[in-house]
Amino acid sequence: MPREIDERKKRKALRQLRKAAELAEAGLGPPLSDWEREFLDEVEQRIETYGSAFGDASKGDLEEPLSALQKVKLKEIDKKARGKGLKRSGFKSRPASPCADEDIVPDDVPAEEPPPPPRPSGPPKFRIIDGGKTD
Repeated sequence: MPREIDERKKRKALRQLRKAAELAEAGLGPPLSDWEREFLDEVEQRIETYGSAFGDASKGDLEEPLSALQKVKLKEIDKKARGKGLKRSGFKSRPASPCADEDIVPDDVPAEEPPPPPRPSGPPKFRIIDGGKTD
């Protein structure tokens, strides 16, 4: 049974889906996988038929045509179709230091560090230390 979704939101979602598919066909980025093409087609068909591409209220806002995860996947497909590349973390990559390779060890670094002393087992003990302030 179709849900009442704002027409502007439906048109926007359909426009985003179609734009991603057109960009993928233009060949700006790597080709989409079969799963990604099916995803775009099926989500578009569900929005046109039912007004929304999901039915479970726990998956997103019922006033939206796409669930939260569908929006994320659509953004990923759009980036891929535009040739923007893969997701990157906010950290810049640094060139590997010569110490990163296990075969290269500088002369001033000891071969192995001694293991830490063993910790006493059992609960901690309270000790009174003589000295300090007297009245």
